[in-house]
This record gives sequence, structure tokens and C-alpha cells, in this order.
Amino acid sequence: MEGPRHEAPENRAFDNLIVERLDGGVGLIRIHRPERRNALDQATLQELREAATAFDADGTVGCIVLTGDERAFAAGADVTEMDGKGVGDMLASYRFQQWEALRTLATPLVAAVSGYALGGGLELAMLCDMIVAGDNAKLGQPEINLGIIPGAGGTQRLTRQLGKALAMEVVLAGRLLTAEEALAHGLVNRVTPVADTLHAAVELARKVASRAPLAVRVAKSAILRAQDTSLEQGLAFERHSFYLLFGTDDQKEGVRAFLDKREPRWSGR
Repeated sequence: MEGPRHEAPENRAFDNLIVERLDGGVGLIRIHRPERRNALDQATLQELREAATAFDADGTVGCIVLTGDERAFAAGADVTEMDGKGVGDMLASYRFQQWEALRTLATPLVAAVSGYALGGGLELAMLCDMIVAGDNAKLGQPEINLGIIPGAGGTQRLTRQLGKALAMEVVLAGRLLTAEEALAHGLVNRVTPVADTLHAAVELARKVASRAPLAVRVAKSAILRAQDTSLEQGLAFERHSFYLLFGTDDQKEGVRAFLDKREPRWSGR
């Protein structure tokens, strides 16, 4: 039985995104709300979910790059949507369903972060699997200034990445991290001049997309599992996944290409 068909996202007209399909198996999604420094309102999050899900279902896309512009990756949630809201309003909203859809994508995500990545913007970047940061990046969770706390994973992912003490300072005192500080603490993969950030992220995505598709997806799942399970459980999952890949055509092709001293031709099967 065929799964649901998704319209190619680059052929859709989005209000708050610019979506492109690049060569080398890369899907590019740009948040485009420059007048709001790419703040994440509900409409934008829904479009992100739709575009990323469509790329995820496309067998020719091996990696997705998510970015904003040189001034801001995303300057946080759109605060205008919170004005006057009560507990019941927030509980009844669907604001976290889009985040969960992005979190569970099988296709790897690379964030290209320049300028501000604050609040929901940093949470969105951390939801990606790798981050390339421009040297002008400022990263933080300033929700405390609104009398609230991060709600899309900020307290959890940031603490796992930075450790308790620095996460406390970022969340409780509203401290912003520079790109170099984020690199020193392993929050980002590399720092580039801002003019080169998107190019570097796309090149990283192309490298990922050139690998065996099934192995890439399984490896992503295994690495994410390491954050949520004990070492014993993680090792069991890894070994199970390792054995399963020996049932794929790509494993046979990879070994044969290595022995024949040629480039492999992946089929995704």
C-alpha cells in the first residue's frame, strides 16, 4: 500500500517560508518574516511542519537545511500571540504539535544560524541534528523577561548540552551566548563568517545526503536514542539496528564498492 502523497514543497506558495530543492539531495527551508525578525507564529510553525514533512517523505532528499537570514535565524516566538492568553487558552492550543512533528523527522536537519536565535528560535535550532553558526550569532532563552520559561524543549536540551550551571544562567538570567561560546560548549558544530554560513551548512548537508540513506536515518535514530536511555538500552538498540542494516541492498553495495575501490551507488533499499 502506498503512503500519503506530499506535494513537492518547492512548488507550493508559502506565506512565511522560501523553499528550494538544491542539487546533491538537499532541501532548503528559509524562514522569511524579516519584518518580525523571523519570529515563529503558529502559521509559520505549521508551514515549517508541512515543508519539512514533505521533504522527509521524498526519497531524493537526504538532508534538510533550515535557516533564516543574516539578521536572525528566528528571534523567538511571536509574542503578540501570547497577549491576553490564559492557562486554558494555552492548554487548548496545538502549538507543540508542530514541534513534535519536526522532532520525529527521519531525515537529518542542519540549522544555519546567523544573527539572533532566541527563545523558540534557539529551541528550533536545537531540534535540528547539527548547527552551523555565523560569527554574529547570539543564542539564548530570554523567556524569563516575559515572566515565563522555555516551553519547546529549552530547559531540557540546553541543560543536556551546556550542563546545569550554564543552562541556569542562560534561562534564569537571560544570558546570551556568542557563537564562539556555543562552539566551546558543543552546542554548534562550527562557526563561520556570516557570509559563508549558509554555504557551509549546505555543504555539510550534501555530505550527509551522499551517504547510504537507510544507514543515515538509522544512525540518526540511534544517536538520538543515546540522549534518552541508559547506556545498556542504547547499546541494545544500536546492535539491533546494526544487524538489521545487513538486510539492505545498500550494505551489500557499500562493502562491494569498498572492496572494488570505487564509489558506492546507493539505492536506498
